[in-house]
Amino acid sequence: MQYEEQTVETESRPGRKVLWIVLTVALIAALAFIKIKFFPSPNADAKGAGGGRGAAGGGKGGPGGAGGRGGAQKLPVQVYVVQPTNLSDEVAATGSILADESVVIKSELSGKITSLNIREGQPVRKGQLLFSINADEAQAAIRKQQYNIQLFRDQEKRQRTLLDKEYISAQEYEQANNQLQTAQADLRALQASLDKAYVRAPFDGVLGLTTATVGTYVSPGSEITTLSRVRPVKIDFAVPGRFATKIRVGDVVSITDEGTNKKYDAKVYAIDPQIDPVSRTQPVRARYANANNELRPGAFVKVNLQLGESTDALQVPTEAVIPEASGYSVYTVADGKMVPKKVKIGIRSDKVIQITDGLAVGDSVIRTGILQVKPGDAVRVTK
Repeated sequence: MQYEEQTVETESRPGRKVLWIVLTVALIAALAFIKIKFFPSPNADAKGAGGGRGAAGGGKGGPGGAGGRGGAQKLPVQVYVVQPTNLSDEVAATGSILADESVVIKSELSGKITSLNIREGQPVRKGQLLFSINADEAQAAIRKQQYNIQLFRDQEKRQRTLLDKEYISAQEYEQANNQLQTAQADLRALQASLDKAYVRAPFDGVLGLTTATVGTYVSPGSEITTLSRVRPVKIDFAVPGRFATKIRVGDVVSITDEGTNKKYDAKVYAIDPQIDPVSRTQPVRARYANANNELRPGAFVKVNLQLGESTDALQVPTEAVIPEASGYSVYTVADGKMVPKKVKIGIRSDKVIQITDGLAVGDSVIRTGILQVKPGDAVRVTK
């Protein structure tokens, strides 16, 4: 009985193999049908059409094959045709507002503040007393020195009389006279020190804030307040070095206050004689009257400087210019193929860039599909 079961199992194995082979062939055929039906080769139609045209032209396979190669897919791109345009030669920069004059008021002596005439945020006139420091010791030293000078003056007078009668030598008289001259010099030094106890405004301006009060003990170098002249104000900015030769003293610049977005006209009054070797920019200063205190020192502003206008400038869209390690380049279309060109740029904005060298009027510059196309690739220009 056992022998019969083994025979039946052995006889059924060839049937299973045949079944598997049939199923495999059917699966492969199904996949091939799906591929041909729904995913045809992109070159199949072109080659077939080329072959057909070749056959229609006399049945020669050679031309048909050439037609097939010429019908390969072309990358669609959009282009910008270069034309001369009007261009304002404008330089944009960022700048800062500076006070026309500004100084930190400090003490030059040690002592307590005895009077304080600082009105924070208020204007003061040149020479106006701001504060004074206890100067009792300096005043006492001055009085003492004045007594000494009187004594030395009397001695010098007696010695001169004796010298005239030749009772003393000239050297003895000179010693007495030297004492008098030295005492007078010491008195002037004491008076200068006393003057430092009374701090006055060095120019017309507006006072800043202070933390000092009457009775505050200060030492040399202690900061008391600030004094700034804000009519007019200065505008500090820098432009790229390539524009350095085009800027002139007297040029009008347009400044835009970042806080209020208002525009004002300032005039260039100073140009640094050197280009900054680090940033390769040209430092420039302009001045604005600021009659109504519109601009405050320390504020950030945008600066626009007009350097002229051109009527035949060549400009291309910003996205068409490709930055490279050695400069800039653009992709152009010539005879249906992509041709790269090295260019030099000039003035640029967020939308267009001026091309100063490398392009001519009528050139077609690719502005889309730049990442997909390679030199020599066939392209198809679309609207």
